[in-house]
Amino acid sequence: MAMRIWHQSFTVLQDLPAYDVALQAHFKKVARPDTDIVMHGMAQGTYPSNYPGTEICFDVVQRLHAPQFLMAGIAAEEQGFDAFAISSIPDIMLRETRASLNIPVVGYGESAMLFACTLGEKFGILNFIDGMAGQLADNAQRYGLGSRFVAARQVGFTFADVLKAYADPKELIERFKTSARRMIADGADVIIPGEAPLCVLLATQGIHRVDEVPVMDSLAAWVKMAESLVDLKRSSGLYPSRRGYYQAMPPRQRLKEILEFYGQARLAPK
Repeated sequence: MAMRIWHQSFTVLQDLPAYDVALQAHFKKVARPDTDIVMHGMAQGTYPSNYPGTEICFDVVQRLHAPQFLMAGIAAEEQGFDAFAISSIPDIMLRETRASLNIPVVGYGESAMLFACTLGEKFGILNFIDGMAGQLADNAQRYGLGSRFVAARQVGFTFADVLKAYADPKELIERFKTSARRMIADGADVIIPGEAPLCVLLATQGIHRVDEVPVMDSLAAWVKMAESLVDLKRSSGLYPSRRGYYQAMPPRQRLKEILEFYGQARLAPK
């Protein structure tokens, strides 16, 4: 049965045409033929001077941007989407959005970590955004995977380097392999490429392993996680717990009133 998944990026996709095109092509490859993944990003003007590659590593800035993810999730459910997928490795607002929607909500980071545990004993993350290691380590602990987590490290190049590599990826791929081998030497037997722009670049270039160690296609992982959760909800009636502080669902109308009160509603997707 067909399904529609709302893809939510932390980038303004209109500003990154090469990445946008690569994402669309990759989704067509990894999703089921009857799955429609509809691309969405942050509101235009979100980053007038700093792009997410240089400011996502600041906790306070990430939290200030976070309401856009909640509003996108509300829009996805109200527009009839079957699942909402957060395409950013720190899983911004994952827990909060999951508690606010009746459709499945999946995160790039959580999906990658969970699937990594089916492919090896321990995983490591190579991220191109310096300063995010602490948050990714905290997330691994919160997901109950601390004992399977080796480390999160800066891969040795920047967001700007990744974007340039869409035209000529050879040198960047070699640099990624060098960093991957260091992580493997420290105990990782699955490598997760941090952030979707690096993931899709590696996947489209056929980089699926480094020295017999899997390189996780995290985008494919959250596509398959979303498809599976939609299937389970349809076939078995499974959906998240609504018990406890973090899972209890707030009234939708009150959420909208609060977003309006704080001036956030003007950024809601149409």
